[in-house]
Amino acid sequence: MARKASKPRPTKRRSAKAEPVIVGAHAEPAELLSDSPAEDLLLDDDAADPATIEVSDFHPLEPGADAPDLASDSGDEAEQSNSKDPDGGALVAIDPLGRYLADLRRFPLLSREEETVIAKRYARDHDPADAYQLVTANLRLVVKIAFEFARASKNVLDLIQEGNVGLMEAVKNFDPYRGIRFPSYAVWWVRAYIYRYLINNWRLVKIGTTQAQRKLFFNLRKETERLEAQGFAAQPKQLAQRMGVKESEVREMQERMAQSEVSLDQPTSAGEDDTRLIDVLPDRENNPEEAAAEGEWREFAHERVAEFAATLHDKELEIFRARLLTENPDTLQEIGARFGISRERVRQIETRLKQRLKEYIQSREPDPAER
Repeated sequence: MARKASKPRPTKRRSAKAEPVIVGAHAEPAELLSDSPAEDLLLDDDAADPATIEVSDFHPLEPGADAPDLASDSGDEAEQSNSKDPDGGALVAIDPLGRYLADLRRFPLLSREEETVIAKRYARDHDPADAYQLVTANLRLVVKIAFEFARASKNVLDLIQEGNVGLMEAVKNFDPYRGIRFPSYAVWWVRAYIYRYLINNWRLVKIGTTQAQRKLFFNLRKETERLEAQGFAAQPKQLAQRMGVKESEVREMQERMAQSEVSLDQPTSAGEDDTRLIDVLPDRENNPEEAAAEGEWREFAHERVAEFAATLHDKELEIFRARLLTENPDTLQEIGARFGISRERVRQIETRLKQRLKEYIQSREPDPAER
């Protein structure tokens, strides 16, 4: 007897839930090097509003606040991460980055109207609660920007942390009356702090301190690739012309980026010899005889200058002290106004004092080079 065909059972569909998307090693991160020069992004901290916001002013949401409950969204994650083996050990290692991304969903996003109202209210009252709303609503923006630099740092959470500091600085300096949305303004502060973190922690020894060096650090490789793609050899002179810096600065940055740090305490060989690299470097300081001779000459010159100053009076003494015995000399105009004489007259007196000082020292002691 033929069996009656059974009706197909309807398959149970799992409720869709939003999972945090983590950019891993298999994803291609965005280009690290930016088209914008670093000095345009590294903003001045002194430009902040006097009503500062400290990090301690931002507190997590209390239980029962307006944040959505995570039980329905990430219950499986919590159950998996808390699962234990019989011996009490965790079966799944805790992922701090994944936990952070999951927690971001607790903070609601703001509409354009809500954002404008809160930003204007903060600009007027400087209430930390309003700043807290603006910051927490844009934490996802910081994560998105931080992952653009994921391959430049071993820990993306460090980049996110620096970006969050930049986000708080953006809140302090944002002007809601210019007609620009806060995220569009904050992105520059976030990138600036991430850039500064990268250039300060790229190596133990900083390789970029001036504006030109920061510009080269972030754009030299990209500009080199552009020239090579156009069929040109990336020579330092061409790179300097295209980037608006000196050729010597390009060569110096190329050398810095091509070399790595070397510890002076590392051994010079793999054998039993305990000789360190610092032990074989030449000493460029003066030998004891030269150092003693230089010290004696400095002491002699100091005494003769003091004796010469004792022979001066009134106007000459004042000009000698204000122009020749100070690290920040007064201008000829300032001294002339003090004594009611012209700048040219002050310059003539100064020139005469220099000549008299030279003759006075030579009369007391012959030139050391002739001894």
